[in-house]
Amino acid sequence: MGKGMGETTFEALKEKALSLPLKPGVYLMMDREGTVIYVGKAKALKNRVSQYFHDQAGHTEKTRAMVAQIDHFDTIVAGSEFEALVLENSLIKRHKPRYNILLKDDKGYPYIRLSVRAPYPKFSIQGRMADDGARYFGPFGGRHDTQAILDALRAALKLPSCGKTFPRDQGKERPCLNFHMGQCDGYCRKEVPRSQHDQAIDQAIHLLEGKFSEVEKDLRTQMEAAAENLEFEKAAALRDRLRAITLLGKRQKVVAGFLADTDVLGLYVGTVRSVVAVLHFQGGELAGRDLEVFPTAGEPVEEILSAFLVQYYSPRGILPRQILLPENLEGAADLSRLLSHQAGRKVDLVTPQRGAKADLIRMAQENAKTECERLTTRAERTAKVLTLLAELLGLPEPPGRIEAYDISNTGASDIVAAMTVFEEGKPKKGAYRYFKLRDLTGPDDYASMEQVITRRFRHEIEGDGDFAHRPDLLLIDGGATHAAVASRVLAQYGLSIPVFGMVKDDRHRTRALVTPEGEEIGIQGAPALFAFIGQIQEETHRSAVGFHHKRHTKSGLGSTLEKIPGIGETRRKKLLKAFGSVKAIRQADLSALEEVLPRQAALSVYQYFRTNEEEGTCASSQGSPGAGG
Repeated sequence: MGKGMGETTFEALKEKALSLPLKPGVYLMMDREGTVIYVGKAKALKNRVSQYFHDQAGHTEKTRAMVAQIDHFDTIVAGSEFEALVLENSLIKRHKPRYNILLKDDKGYPYIRLSVRAPYPKFSIQGRMADDGARYFGPFGGRHDTQAILDALRAALKLPSCGKTFPRDQGKERPCLNFHMGQCDGYCRKEVPRSQHDQAIDQAIHLLEGKFSEVEKDLRTQMEAAAENLEFEKAAALRDRLRAITLLGKRQKVVAGFLADTDVLGLYVGTVRSVVAVLHFQGGELAGRDLEVFPTAGEPVEEILSAFLVQYYSPRGILPRQILLPENLEGAADLSRLLSHQAGRKVDLVTPQRGAKADLIRMAQENAKTECERLTTRAERTAKVLTLLAELLGLPEPPGRIEAYDISNTGASDIVAAMTVFEEGKPKKGAYRYFKLRDLTGPDDYASMEQVITRRFRHEIEGDGDFAHRPDLLLIDGGATHAAVASRVLAQYGLSIPVFGMVKDDRHRTRALVTPEGEEIGIQGAPALFAFIGQIQEETHRSAVGFHHKRHTKSGLGSTLEKIPGIGETRRKKLLKAFGSVKAIRQADLSALEEVLPRQAALSVYQYFRTNEEEGTCASSQGSPGAGG
């Protein structure tokens, strides 16, 4: 590996990446201090590394942040993709780069240690294996579960849990309470042969290796022999031990994987954090569950699963024969080879598409989702999205108040606009405002937007309380020109508020954000942010269309009333205020109408609707007109 050249410009890094060979290998990204911040592998170093220094619009949140920190990088050419995978794993363990997916070190996977060289071997719990001649079993899912397994093992086989050392302490004191309670065979007594302890230890080893059936068979044989020899007390003790071991074999909280013949992985990528659930199955029965939680930074699912497989299984002494995955992995063959080499036998990676195995994947996915949602509050999700939005748009801090605008029209008349408000990431409907556009010769979206933004901030400057709160960000439904119009109006008022357009694709769905200068900012690499901007755009569009429809409907209703002789604008408003709708006015009797209007005007309304109802009845009996009539 060559020493970093210290390139500090983006173009220099790009030029160096383009000079790399089209060979498999590993690359190490470093910051100005020379700290390794990311380690990755590649089929072809040139293609993979150069991608970081091309257009970054499609990069994930994590990748953008990482690239911004790169001062130089080094590469190591490998003989094959498999060698690159092994080397990548080794370098990640060594450097623990901040931008790689790293499982927590402090969670721990304890082992059960057996001091086989001692005359009376003893069990203990250790955080990691050591080259000390002892025998290790595991690792397990956590210290609590490991202690529970060891306690159950000692209880089932009546092994001592005290601190005495044998044979040194035999016969020095009377047996403790555990012996008198039947929880220990009392190996502190000189009359108990060492062979009995050796037999119990052998049975414990078999149980820790998952050979429950062999131990049960042996105990059952001993129990039946004792009964035939009329040693009923011994037979009863063996029966109790057999029951305890049978229960131990059925424990479902052994979160180890060393007993499992199949592991099922489920992944849920949340807004704030992601969770991988591992279900361990032995003989078709669930033997345990493990959960790994880590921060979400926009990594692809394939990258998460690949990193997880290597890091999760690398410390384990015994691996399952089969691992079911929710997604196909491009490097599955190399990963399988790496795990098989570690296990000393074949470890298959399978992505089931249907049937019982696919059902198990769904179960694991649901476990991952449930745990992620349990750990993540709504406030955390919102804060994460707003923080990401600020980083993406170069805002000094997450926007507390966002205002979004959209225009709706059906020609030259009834042009309206809606202003929606999102505070702390949530719609604040009481702050929505609507505009009826004036003095426009036709449906001009740009002129309409200019009028809306002008009126909105003029209201604020003039002290209108309905527009008193200044936004931290403006989002305009439309492209760069719409955003530029809004930006120009703000400049005229001396306001410096960030403005971006919300761009849609051919199917009228949110695609990206765009600056007033026309620079598109991709948001599809961050699903939570993509959904958030989509929600704002949809809510603003719905509000504008809804207001337009309401205006159009009211206009139609108003024109119906204004056809009545003696009913002008003032009386029309009185009627609609009193009755709520034209239908209610039509159904009202004369006395009800007289409570709102003078007698002659009320009579005119009453007679108008009765006359038109009769005409409508005659017309309907002759056949109704078509929709375009």
